[in-house]
Amino acid sequence: MAMKRAGVSAISALCSSPNLTRGVHSTAGSKKIVGVFYKANEYAELNPDFVGTVERGLGIRDWLESRGHQYIVTDDKEGPDCELEKHLSDLHVLITTPFHPAYVTAERIKKAKNLQLLLTAGIGSDHIDLKAAAEAGLTVAEVTGSNVVSVAEDELMRILILVRNFLPGYHQVINGDWNVAGIAHRAYDLEGKTVGTVGAGRIGRLLLQRLKPFNCNLLYHDRIKIDPELENQTGAKFEEDLDVMLPKCDIIVLNTPLTEKTRGMLDKERISKLKKGVLIVNNARGALVDTQAVADACASGQIGGYSGDVWFPQPAPKDHPWRYMPNQAMTPHISGTTIDAQLRYAAGTKDMLDRYFKGEEFPVQNYIVKEGVLAPQYQ
Repeated sequence: MAMKRAGVSAISALCSSPNLTRGVHSTAGSKKIVGVFYKANEYAELNPDFVGTVERGLGIRDWLESRGHQYIVTDDKEGPDCELEKHLSDLHVLITTPFHPAYVTAERIKKAKNLQLLLTAGIGSDHIDLKAAAEAGLTVAEVTGSNVVSVAEDELMRILILVRNFLPGYHQVINGDWNVAGIAHRAYDLEGKTVGTVGAGRIGRLLLQRLKPFNCNLLYHDRIKIDPELENQTGAKFEEDLDVMLPKCDIIVLNTPLTEKTRGMLDKERISKLKKGVLIVNNARGALVDTQAVADACASGQIGGYSGDVWFPQPAPKDHPWRYMPNQAMTPHISGTTIDAQLRYAAGTKDMLDRYFKGEEFPVQNYIVKEGVLAPQYQ
């Protein structure tokens, strides 16, 4: 905890640097805000709380426009002629999500001369070039905690789907088949298995708590140890050396942010040292692993099953190898965008916009880049 407080202090101390040209505090007058979300299409009218979409735009249009601000919402974010590119030159705030990410490159930041604030409606801002944002003096923030329950619950589901070899049974039913042996030969109990989480932040800690009743052997690796009380409550053991922990695991769950240090961390060499038949769950970021190495290991049986909802790039192209590898339980990026999570990250985004207009600080845990200083977990 001391390290976290030190990181916050570092941000506070450096954020007032006179060399920075852009800051979080709004100047007077109307602002142009652009939101990039996925389209709901025919599903838009099925649920009034389906707010994380182009059609609903987080439910903040009336509020913004009543205060004199301009609000543009689009799903068109790729290529030089896309809708997002048309607005870069004069927007002040860009809202994006991890589920339909608008990749905010250094080139785009350079074009956006009026840009002050980059908000992620959700958690995970690696679709933004954070180094370029910091150098430009921008503020990057996300709605920390908004979907941690959603993602942790989803991870637990994926662990059980892989352990119990659920998907072949489901496919048998819809195909009209009945072959118990085709499922049972690789179906196990979760009880007694060793589960390791790489990362024990908000999501990792929630997962450990949810795994406790299954009587697993729980391990975790992180920059810092979790609270001793939570360690005692869950029985989770800290592993300082990642390469010592990983080969012990029957199941590995990735819960770490994507940084230059963690990119490609699960590569061919590391995978070769894991238990044969290891199960891997990744709801964090697709680029944490080597795409082809995972596909090859699933084909060889070194990885017994791989499940997650994050890909690189996103949306995943039709020829992405994970679509066709055996023993996979992949989905589009959905774990953090349940209706409950959407309501939370929509409310959090509105709160931060309100603070921005008033020139107030955000909750400190929401900052990823604060006026040019990168949060410790991304350094």
